[in-house]
Amino acid sequence: MFDLISEYDSRILDAFWVTIKLTFFSAIGALLLGTLVAGMRVSPIPVARWVGTAYVSIFRNTPLTLIIVFCSLGLYTTLHWELAGDSIKDNNYWWAIIGLSVYTAAFVCESLRAGINTVHIGQSEAGRSLGFGFAQNLRLIVLPQAFRAVIAPLGSVLIALTKNSTIASVIGVGEAAFLMSEMNENEAAVLAIGAIFALGFVVLTLPTGLFFGWLAKRFEVVR
Repeated sequence: MFDLISEYDSRILDAFWVTIKLTFFSAIGALLLGTLVAGMRVSPIPVARWVGTAYVSIFRNTPLTLIIVFCSLGLYTTLHWELAGDSIKDNNYWWAIIGLSVYTAAFVCESLRAGINTVHIGQSEAGRSLGFGFAQNLRLIVLPQAFRAVIAPLGSVLIALTKNSTIASVIGVGEAAFLMSEMNENEAAVLAIGAIFALGFVVLTLPTGLFFGWLAKRFEVVR
């Protein structure tokens, strides 16, 4: 095991760095898109609610592998929607981020909608009495309280996103799972290789869980 780490040390670090970047950019995209969809889900406009519900239903029930492959082979290869010039590697990297973002946004939306439902209706009524419209009420009064209520669930979504980033390997993105597959082909040490990458993901996800657990207690809403 230590011989493998010594031999592949720089490549392992590079692969996990790609995983971290995939997770970071996808988390930002999922948070922004998920917040927007959550707002649509609780909107007073029926069409917006229908679109939000349809989005969540479709993407929560579609395999992530299918979404990422569709982004790469369908949108990039077939329709030639380029995000990073002519580089196949860079385009697949950004399409993987988009696929992870739109998939994870559905789970962010549902977590956030649950938080919105915990906000007492009197809070919204107070905002309306001040002359706030729906968007202002949501942005200034409801969402800040909703985010505080769902810090722990959002942490769980982030951890799941970190692990789901391994799916990007199906379109050739050189993250941890891609290197693991290559090492398994070249080295006769399946258990040792599995242990190395399992430990790597524990190092990534365990501190995340502890940090979000601390945040949840720190900013817990007292009712």
